Amino acid sequence: MTYESVILILFVIASAVSVVARRFNLPYTIVLMAVGLLLGSFHLLNPPHLTQELLYSIFLPPLIFEAAIHLQASELYKNIGLVVALAVPGVIVAALVTAVVMVPVSIHFVQIQPISWPLGILFGAAVAATDPVAVGAIFKRLGAPRRLRIITESESLLNDGTSIVVFILVVSFIQGRLGSSQDAVMVFFRVVGLGILIGSVVGLVSDAVMRRIDDAMVVITITTVAAYGSFLMAEHLGVSGVMSCVAAGLICGEKSFFSGAIFPSIRISTETFWEYVAFAMNSLIFLLMGFAIDIGMLWRLWPLILIAYAGVLAARFLVVLVTWAVFSPTRQRIPFRWSIVLGWGGLRGALSMVLALSIPDSLPFKEMIVTLVFGVVLFSIFLQGLTMTGIMRLLGIVSHLPGLKHYEMLKTQLILLQETLDEIERLFARRLITPKSARALKEEFRSQLQAVTQKMEEVQLDREALIHEEILRTKRRILLEQKARLVEMFQTGSIGLEAYETLKNELDARLLDVESSGA
Repeated sequence: MTYESVILILFVIASAVSVVARRFNLPYTIVLMAVGLLLGSFHLLNPPHLTQELLYSIFLPPLIFEAAIHLQASELYKNIGLVVALAVPGVIVAALVTAVVMVPVSIHFVQIQPISWPLGILFGAAVAATDPVAVGAIFKRLGAPRRLRIITESESLLNDGTSIVVFILVVSFIQGRLGSSQDAVMVFFRVVGLGILIGSVVGLVSDAVMRRIDDAMVVITITTVAAYGSFLMAEHLGVSGVMSCVAAGLICGEKSFFSGAIFPSIRISTETFWEYVAFAMNSLIFLLMGFAIDIGMLWRLWPLILIAYAGVLAARFLVVLVTWAVFSPTRQRIPFRWSIVLGWGGLRGALSMVLALSIPDSLPFKEMIVTLVFGVVLFSIFLQGLTMTGIMRLLGIVSHLPGLKHYEMLKTQLILLQETLDEIERLFARRLITPKSARALKEEFRSQLQAVTQKMEEVQLDREALIHEEILRTKRRILLEQKARLVEMFQTGSIGLEAYETLKNELDARLLDVESSGA
């Protein structure tokens, strides 16, 4: 069977899995990997092997770019200290702590000689980056706090680049191509910094072109070129393609999409395109991950895999809890319950597996390290992914109201219909529509309004819990409106800088309290 036929079959499988997962309210990516494992065990298909070249040339650029364009740079900036701490020193510390666990343990499991410290750090770097595709989907489905989703998504975008750079540096050190520790630090900042610079240039050029175009197909093409172009250009120049793609996506999203610089219809078309691309790429990559895992090797090394997983999880919680403690006195603090979710929600995924597969054959223990990484990824996705919903509900981070989503949809429809009736009244008052047209339109939308009102009355909810939820959300909306009004007063010269900064800090603190009490 040709690869083209296999890919077509995989898309059919992914579509069926999506329907089943939605029907039984299961995490889509976890079900995909389980199906991949099942098909791979019976050798029913012979799909393409998940290699570094395949991931870098096909999968990574669109997945990174799609996540970046939906992440508002201004919201990332509000949490930049926390995110950078988790994504840069956090990844490095996690890799070192993992090595501290694995190197001594390997003495009891490896017959000839234990794993060396460089190889232990190499393993730690491979599993240091989080891949929150599955947990991100759970966050959205359960309605997790927006700031928590932003922190998780932002960290995952940045720590991918850090993990790759650290991994490459360790490989270079083992092969004798890297000098002192000062050289390693310089290489790290050069690779990351120049990657961000290249991506920023590509993003700014793409934004300047998109602002002058009113054709959706052309805009989609430009964003595609920006995604793959920023990544491949940076990789060709020997710097971080991941960081380049992140920078390009953030700039395109912030300056073109969130700013309203392009037509709404074009924005919707472009976002729909990238949502489909992300769905297609995630579907294939999680299925291929299932095919790539050798069940027999996993079974033979399961005690060491279990210890490795425990070490990786301990390193993750150590990094998250230290970061939480450091930022607790600052305005970027997060509730302690969020730190538990960030620790448990640090799922490992495709990037870890591909980094493991890219280990040079000349390095000792390659097969064992690859198996350990695959085992950690498997434990992470199934154990942590399947329990995230229960943990978030147990911690009170997401609402226990089963009908809240349906109630909110009806409430939103009610607001939109009422605003529509008000708009019809305004148009009639300005004599922009005839009395007969106004009556016909009012009758149509009033009947819809009555139907929605009837449905809202039929929804069964815990009224006390609903009132608590509404109070929190209304408080947040009022505080955001006050903050916007404060900015306007400062910009028009109504208040001075000192008063503005004092009041702004007070509003930010109150917003943080509201978010924390709703967590």
